[in-house]
Amino acid sequence: MKYIKGGITAPQGFKAAGVACGIRKSGKKDLALVYSQVPAQGAAVYTLNKFQAAPLQITREHLQDGIAQAIVVNSGVANACMGEQGLKSAKEMAQVAAEALQIKTEDVVVASTGVIGVPLPMDLVTKGIKEASKALSSDGGTDAAEAIMTTDLIVKEVACEVEIGGKTVTIGAMAKGSGMIHPNMATMLGFITTDANIESKCLQKVLQSATDASFNMISVDGDTSTNDMVVILANGLAGNPKITMESEHLQEFERAITDICTILAKKIAQDGEGATKLIEVEVTGALSLEDARKGARAICSSNLVKTAIFGEDANWGRIVTALGYSGAQVDPLKVDVYLGDLLVAQKGTGLYFDEEKAREILKQKEVKLKVDLNLGSAEAKAWGCDLSYDYVKINADYRT
Repeated sequence: MKYIKGGITAPQGFKAAGVACGIRKSGKKDLALVYSQVPAQGAAVYTLNKFQAAPLQITREHLQDGIAQAIVVNSGVANACMGEQGLKSAKEMAQVAAEALQIKTEDVVVASTGVIGVPLPMDLVTKGIKEASKALSSDGGTDAAEAIMTTDLIVKEVACEVEIGGKTVTIGAMAKGSGMIHPNMATMLGFITTDANIESKCLQKVLQSATDASFNMISVDGDTSTNDMVVILANGLAGNPKITMESEHLQEFERAITDICTILAKKIAQDGEGATKLIEVEVTGALSLEDARKGARAICSSNLVKTAIFGEDANWGRIVTALGYSGAQVDPLKVDVYLGDLLVAQKGTGLYFDEEKAREILKQKEVKLKVDLNLGSAEAKAWGCDLSYDYVKINADYRT
């Protein structure tokens, strides 16, 4: 696998655009359009929040046949909790995009992100979609990635190439997310494109597996939003032997998608609202993958762990406390805890350790925590960020 420059438009046959249509009063880009020159296989995973926004509901409906050709996304307004009006607006977004691109309405994926409970200004959205359709370009990926940002501080995009059956398959992706981030599809949106030739059922399986190992293993603040989704489109233009559930190339393709998703997930965690440090939690020696994931997620999601990291306090007791309520099978008398490479607790008991070395480890921009359960061979990683004063400031007046 080789990483290359670019994002959502890196694969063959994809174009994108990002424009400012006035939804966000700041004048920043706020509407993105992604287009495949041919119909593509499509798959998605969605937030588990019961209050699922209108765009998500329309996207789920449109992807029932496993086919899509375009993605339209707005930022600034979430179009969530707006009842029938919200559904009407989401449908209209798809219809306007379809007309501008001369494709089927049901082949348009719709997404929104921003403030909940506010109506979409459809006059501005319509204008933006039409403008974006005229600006579509194979170089428009970064503009699209900028247009889906809300409180994000960095653009999140990545691309790679992988050889499958003697053909070069390209994968491109973009994501947004900074706050309301928590496992179970955290406020985040992720969009992946590829020119791989793959069947729809297989694509859904790959996306779910990749999401479970990446986006569902990050946490910023413990909140899961109404609008979260990850969508993947595969248009087949690479001409590789078709990837099926029985294909010898399935594992290789899934590994590439998982790596792409993991990179974006870490970018989201690193860009957490008010964050000063990226936290990586590795749990090893678990009896099962699920136990390893439960433990890693619980530690990474703990506000007490996050604040300790922010304060550069080597309070390892918070780590084992989170592990203890995670639901993972644990023997407290076998657990070892590391801050970086510094062993601070062994067999569930605290050790005398160099406090200055621990503080130096916690001063780093990327802090690694490791917990060895010493029960089995399963392992997992989760990512998050520290919880700072600025997080409160940012979210205290997000709506106003």
